[in-house]
Amino acid sequence: MTIAARLAAYYFAFFAHAGAYVSYFALYLAGRGMTAGEIAFAVAMPQIARIAAPALWGWLADAWGERYGGARKAIVVFSAFAMLACFTALPFVADARAIALLLLVMSLLSAGASPLVEAITFTAIDGRPGQYGPIRLWGSIGFILAVLGTGAWLDKAGASALVGILVGLAAATCAVSLALPAAAATRTQHAGVRLAAVLRRPGVLAFFGACVCMNAAHGTLYVFYSIYLEEAGYSKTVIGALWTVGVVAEVALFLRLPQLMRRYTLHSLLLASLLCAMLRFPVIGWAVDSLVLLAAAQLLHAATFGVFHAGSVAAVHRLFPGPLAARGQAFYSSIAYGLGGAIGSLVAGWTWAAFGPVESFAASAVFAALGASLVAWRVRV
Repeated sequence: MTIAARLAAYYFAFFAHAGAYVSYFALYLAGRGMTAGEIAFAVAMPQIARIAAPALWGWLADAWGERYGGARKAIVVFSAFAMLACFTALPFVADARAIALLLLVMSLLSAGASPLVEAITFTAIDGRPGQYGPIRLWGSIGFILAVLGTGAWLDKAGASALVGILVGLAAATCAVSLALPAAAATRTQHAGVRLAAVLRRPGVLAFFGACVCMNAAHGTLYVFYSIYLEEAGYSKTVIGALWTVGVVAEVALFLRLPQLMRRYTLHSLLLASLLCAMLRFPVIGWAVDSLVLLAAAQLLHAATFGVFHAGSVAAVHRLFPGPLAARGQAFYSSIAYGLGGAIGSLVAGWTWAAFGPVESFAASAVFAALGASLVAWRVRV
């Protein structure tokens, strides 16, 4: 099996698990009797863990990679098995606080996987960012299949059946993680000094600020979208289909990524995706009764996630070259998905309870506007 195929297999399994988790875990928690605030707090735990954990795992990967080949792969494998163990334990955890603590522990142990696989991938494609899309799209395909299949099954079996699906997909992720390519040992002398120098640049700070804003903007979507649709009368199958619309658009985007990255600068792609987010989230809040408008808003996922994520990891690879690659991707994961995701989840829980769904999605648009301002003002990549 080629290196590209092994990477694609990992993305497929990992994002299949992510699809089932993101789309239906809040419904599972609601089925266990948790309130909106408790759900938002529990779902925020992985984001809170990702504020620091990926950076630590990235530092360990670089430090161990100086002496041993395969350090990045070893951490990814460990992360996958930690995720499997924690989801296996989930049915035996009784109350909301204990569930939140379990999610926090799981995330601290498994947060190294995603940024390190991105670093492994960009090393494998030798800095050709356009080649990232054809590999990464298999993650989107896995997400689609998991969302559709899980939604249809939960309509029959109930939300409690989600745990078995998550355990099975976590086991598949463990299996494919063992086949990831192992890099040779690297030399990282003085990498810490150069990392600090990169992080002090105003444009880099503005870039990471925009990443925080974009991920915070998705908070209401990831925490409450499925609950919002179910309360509006949609079945889990329809909810899964709407999630799938967004990811199908994302797949189409990844297929076109080589051409897009040749034609447009990363600055233009990042700014355009933030402008799309300013439109997407208010439409979801205001048009929940219109299936057509909801589907149209989901098509913008190609921009708000697909374009922004691909542009961001390419920018990080450019800003943090060579021996800084693992730490750069880990720092991006910590700041964007950790800090940004935690802020988004917690703000979503507060605005949802205090004001309502429309206002919560409007707050998402405000985050996107702040991110667009930062990119337009200072980011040059």
